[in-house]
Amino acid sequence: MMIGVYVQGVLHTKNANAGNSFNTRKGANDMQAATKKIVNTESIKDAIANKIDSVGFTSWIAPLQFSVVAGCLNLVAHNQFAADYVKNSYGEILADVAAGFGLTVNISVRSATPVVNTANDNVVCEFVPENKKAFVKKQNGFDAFICSDENMFAVAACKKIALGDASFSQLFIYGPAGCGKSLLASAICGESAGRVVMMSGGQFVADFTRSLRDKTIFSFKDFCRNCDTFILDDVCALAGKRATTDEFLQLIMDLHNAGKNIVLTANVAPNALNGFDRRIQSLFASGLVVDLAVPNAHVRKQMLIRGGVDANVADELSKRIAGDGHLVNGVINKIKTYSELMGERVDMDVAAKLLGNTLEKNKTPMAMVKAMCEKMCVSYDEICGNSRTRRLVRARQIMMAALKQATGLSLSEIGNVCGGRDHATVVYALNQIENQKESDLVLNAEIDDMIKLCK
Repeated sequence: MMIGVYVQGVLHTKNANAGNSFNTRKGANDMQAATKKIVNTESIKDAIANKIDSVGFTSWIAPLQFSVVAGCLNLVAHNQFAADYVKNSYGEILADVAAGFGLTVNISVRSATPVVNTANDNVVCEFVPENKKAFVKKQNGFDAFICSDENMFAVAACKKIALGDASFSQLFIYGPAGCGKSLLASAICGESAGRVVMMSGGQFVADFTRSLRDKTIFSFKDFCRNCDTFILDDVCALAGKRATTDEFLQLIMDLHNAGKNIVLTANVAPNALNGFDRRIQSLFASGLVVDLAVPNAHVRKQMLIRGGVDANVADELSKRIAGDGHLVNGVINKIKTYSELMGERVDMDVAAKLLGNTLEKNKTPMAMVKAMCEKMCVSYDEICGNSRTRRLVRARQIMMAALKQATGLSLSEIGNVCGGRDHATVVYALNQIENQKESDLVLNAEIDDMIKLCK
């Protein structure tokens, strides 16, 4: 649209849309600048992700608030711990990436000014454990654990960790159910100086999941890392849970780099863990790995006596129940409860009736060996004798292998029940059988038959 204007007798024309066109071009330029800023921020994130591992990026970099202002890349963390960790661990990488875009880097902490809670807003809250009692130091000391010869090394390592001057980290304790892993972990917790965080594998999974739901993940990270000793009882509970396992892996690496004590327990050795990739198995095996043997007859007897069972009854029962600490505790509770309710002492006759099912389901090692002797057409005296004929040596080795696989007996106990053989003899026998099993199908079948006799 043209508009005429008379100025000193001259008609001038003006395009009325010119102002609108100018404003349109200005708005377009602003949109392009904003788009360029967004693209640059995302490009920076991509460049950083290519420089560090995926776990570190997901745990520490992705949650940061990115912005570019006046030639500076501003990274805002949710708390001081996160900001310090990012500076110390990734400061150089962030500076190099920013320099590639012609920027400097500034890492700061989100303002403490209250904000209105909105959907998907990562509100910073304090993390509180679901089960507060689980994080209170237990009073159990190492005196509560009855040590056998097979477990002396493991107990010595636990005491070293509790003193705080161990040169190894982490300590990985493994063994079958009822061998005392949780009791030792509790003893370390009770006798360690400084702040101790102890939780079960199930508790870690539950609290990590809850922190994601409640948006307290950074507080959860702080809670786990702000300690002198971290103990996780039963890492097997993390198997197959990828996000939880990645977080736990980062936690272990952070604690290790900070020089903290770490104690882990499991039912099997690191390389036999199911549901964990090779990277995590390797990390678990990088410290000191010790195994615990199930309670032998002497330990079971001492446990029963400590539980208030008469010495003569404890001596007999220790030979007739399985080497499982949980089972022994169950026997103690049953005897104590019967004595309290019925008002009478429990002798062996009463115990035999009271524990009939327990004793019947668990054959004594002697009964197992005699059953195998009958099956293999050899006498028990021959097995216990000194004869080294090929037939008897093979029979002894098969029995030892069957007892090892079918029971929780220690090598010393297996040697004792097979004629008083020493530990080295049992180890040699088991190695011989293991070498022959690969090519001898008949031997495998015989061992399977012997194992069935022990059940």
